[in-house]
Amino acid sequence: MKKSLIIIIVLALVALLVYGWFKTTYNTMVQNSEQVDSQWAQVENVYQRRADLIPNLVNTVKGYAAHEKDVLTDVIEARSKASSINLNAENLTEANMKAFQQAQDGLSSALSRLMVVVERYPELKANQNFLELQAQLEGTENRITVERQKFNETTRVYNTYIKSFPQNIFSGMFGFTTKPYFEAAAGSETAPKVEF
Repeated sequence: MKKSLIIIIVLALVALLVYGWFKTTYNTMVQNSEQVDSQWAQVENVYQRRADLIPNLVNTVKGYAAHEKDVLTDVIEARSKASSINLNAENLTEANMKAFQQAQDGLSSALSRLMVVVERYPELKANQNFLELQAQLEGTENRITVERQKFNETTRVYNTYIKSFPQNIFSGMFGFTTKPYFEAAAGSETAPKVEF
């Protein structure tokens, strides 16, 4: 009787330990996945801030550089394209991330062309509204960089955890898959030529 009671207690303790380990492993995967999703929301937030600033910037420039219609149209179209790609945490795949990044890179390129046009209008560069919008846009670009770095770090922690043994066995069973990173645009490793 004592031996069977000891065996039952030992089996109950082993079952309790295994349950605790499974629970901890699963909950850690959930927490890490939620952190990636939350950080992605922050990335979207700063991109949305940039998209919200652009109409005001375009309207300010429009008053001074009315005959630069092509550049202004390019910025508006790039903003529209970037805003149309709705990438949320549930459809965060490598292909979707690349499409999102291409649209954002197109918007960045259009904004760069707009800033080149602005250089031709000294009175615009002195306009207080323009200066404030430009400062906000620069700050937003910095925020985008910071949030993308945080997203990549959070994604690295999550991906490392679900790929590590023995979590890799259970991550597939529970439907946890790796999440893509933000990658630099092609050619960004080459410094641009600046000529005066």
